[in-house]
Amino acid sequence: MTSTSKDAPESGYAVPPPNLFGVDFGLRLLLLASAVSALVVLVTSKQTESIPTSLPPPFPPFISRDAKFQHSPAFIYLLVALSVTCFYSIITVAASFSAITSPSPSPRMLFHLVLSDAVMAGVTASATGSAGSVAYLGLKGNSHANWNKVCNVYDKFCRHVGISAAVSLAASVLLVSLVVLSSYSLYRRCR
Repeated sequence: MTSTSKDAPESGYAVPPPNLFGVDFGLRLLLLASAVSALVVLVTSKQTESIPTSLPPPFPPFISRDAKFQHSPAFIYLLVALSVTCFYSIITVAASFSAITSPSPSPRMLFHLVLSDAVMAGVTASATGSAGSVAYLGLKGNSHANWNKVCNVYDKFCRHVGISAAVSLAASVLLVSLVVLSSYSLYRRCR
């Protein structure tokens, strides 16, 4: 009589779950690259412009104003979150590399990766949303609160902040993908 189970081969031994840490390692390298590039673009976002004033003649007709990421708490939060994500991805790249070399990664390590990836995804996504909302206000303004848009004056600064927010959004998506991959690996390992 033949066996109807898909998991048991004819020899009677169970098929080991697939080791998906090659994909995990690649995703973690992409996470490191995206976090570092978003961090560099955010840190280099600075622009100085001369803005005309409507003051009487003894005062200067133009004033020089800077736009820096340090002027907004949301951008500082994004900077800190991206720095932590960079450090975290360096550590987990090493852990993923050690899991590739071992024949059977431990369920405990997989569980820790699931939890820490989920926490980092939350932190990175919240910082991205916070910076994105401030960037949107800079782009469109808010007529109800009488906040003028500033991206028509500080175009280079706004491009840098927008690119940094977009790349950090990609880092958030990568972290969510890592949560799903680690959860699947843990499920397959503990089944």
